[in-house]
Amino acid sequence: MSRQDEENAAELKFGDEFLKAKCLMNCEVSLILERKWEQLRHMSEDPLNQFSQVFEKSLQYVKCFSRYKNPDAVRQVREILSRYKLTEFELCVLGNLCSETVEEAIAMVPSMKQIKGRGLDEDAIEKMLNDLSLIRTFD
Repeated sequence: MSRQDEENAAELKFGDEFLKAKCLMNCEVSLILERKWEQLRHMSEDPLNQFSQVFEKSLQYVKCFSRYKNPDAVRQVREILSRYKLTEFELCVLGNLCSETVEEAIAMVPSMKQIKGRGLDEDAIEKMLNDLSLIRTFD
């Protein structure tokens, strides 16, 4: 990348390797790793021998920083955020960080407000955050 084409998350400028990448929220990664842990645990009499330190630390990390634990809640979060035509990056940042205010959400994901033609005004962002907070309440 040249200096002019420098990566900038606020403007959704990422390297070519990220153009088609699928991002996952911590809660999604947690569900995937927990399933894998269960599978390996059932396949071996000594499950501790099946896991690398990297696997275990990754699972601990995503469990610690996952705001949603219930698989249905995780699915609902992705559905809600997808309604707003967010990019994968924006969706995951908002799903992971769980902003409480519109100002906080815009500060963390400035591209939401900067990219014209998406209809993400402050009222839409407020509704999105309210929908997400309802899921956290019942999760």
